[in-house]
Amino acid sequence: MDKIRIIGEKPLKGVVHIGGSKNATLPLMAASLLTEKPLVLQNVPDLADVTSMAILLEHLGCHISHQGLSGHGATMAFQTSDVRSSIAPYDLVRKMRASILVLGPLVARAGEAFVSLPGGCAIGTRPVDLHMRALSQLGADITLEDGYIHARAPNGLTGATITFPTITVTGTENILMAACLAKGESRLVNAAREPEVVDLANCLVSMGAKISGIGTDTLVIEGVDELHGTHHRVIPDRIETGTYAIAAAITRGELDLMGTSLDLIPTVHPLLTQSGVILEELDNGIRVRVGHQDITGTDVMTEPFPGFPTDLQAQMMALMVTSQGAAMITETIFENRFMHVPELQRMGANITVHNASAMIRGQQHLTGAPVMATDLRASVSLVLAGLAARGETLINRVYHLDRGYEQVEAKLAQCGADIERIRGQHHDAEGQRAA
Repeated sequence: MDKIRIIGEKPLKGVVHIGGSKNATLPLMAASLLTEKPLVLQNVPDLADVTSMAILLEHLGCHISHQGLSGHGATMAFQTSDVRSSIAPYDLVRKMRASILVLGPLVARAGEAFVSLPGGCAIGTRPVDLHMRALSQLGADITLEDGYIHARAPNGLTGATITFPTITVTGTENILMAACLAKGESRLVNAAREPEVVDLANCLVSMGAKISGIGTDTLVIEGVDELHGTHHRVIPDRIETGTYAIAAAITRGELDLMGTSLDLIPTVHPLLTQSGVILEELDNGIRVRVGHQDITGTDVMTEPFPGFPTDLQAQMMALMVTSQGAAMITETIFENRFMHVPELQRMGANITVHNASAMIRGQQHLTGAPVMATDLRASVSLVLAGLAARGETLINRVYHLDRGYEQVEAKLAQCGADIERIRGQHHDAEGQRAA
């Protein structure tokens, strides 16, 4: 299994190109199941999760072709002339929770779906009952059989008003796609407003869907008989944007993040500013640096968009560990998302966890240590801590990183980090078994 080795305390300086959003790309890929025509996506990141979704789509009957690079991302064409299979098997779905996104499109297009209950990161319960309940409200007959969701709508789906009891991003995306081909009008109330949901909705409109309320918490969809193909550019990855902004801050360096904007991180930006980080808008990018003052402790609470993203909580915690003063980080989205805390403590971090909150007392130095990644965002928080730490940090189980960060060690090395990947034996098999 691969490891990443870092010698820390080297300020980063240079340019980082931000890739296309992983969390936008995966539902966009699933949307290709809704039409027999080609869907061409630009700015697709080269990530393990994208590869996993492509393998699943090909199993279902989607033909995928690479059409080269556009800027710093790939252009890929997806065409599902016929749904060859309605079964999303466990061996393909277990690697990634986002595989559940094929459920809505399969039922809407083919009238039936067998989708394995998903796997993915061990960051807490992410139940799919909201997806199933909403699909049943659209007229699908849902049963659970041997670890599979069996959804049937042989006569098609029918529009309905669906109120999500809690905000669910993948649930909103799944039902939004299904409702596009349902008969009549659907209303999704308490819908997620994340930029990735907006990107999917805009792409669906470009494919011929009739959707209003995009960007609000109520989406109204007028079902159509069929969708057509389109060309669509994936939005920049806001989590990668925030991560590299924090990388500049934690090393007390300066980075130009290109291909992104401050608009994507509306609540991250002011919190970083409050802590002493300077962010300036550039043409097609952001400059991030730390001023003469040091980083000061800043309290953070994760919330659904437009609140502070849970996917940046671990990275922000790493920064706060190196701050002056104290900071409280409260996690409201997932109940098991502090698994990086023991690993940061191995590096000398002063963190006390009580229920859903972590109290951090900042200190001047971290010390390099062998640590283990437990999930995608936790793994990159350990990379950030390693960049700031004295001595050598060796990060194990880095296959999590490859799910969401494209060429992370190459991007950091180009900006002055002393970082290398140590190739291990049986990387693929181990990674797949534990993912």
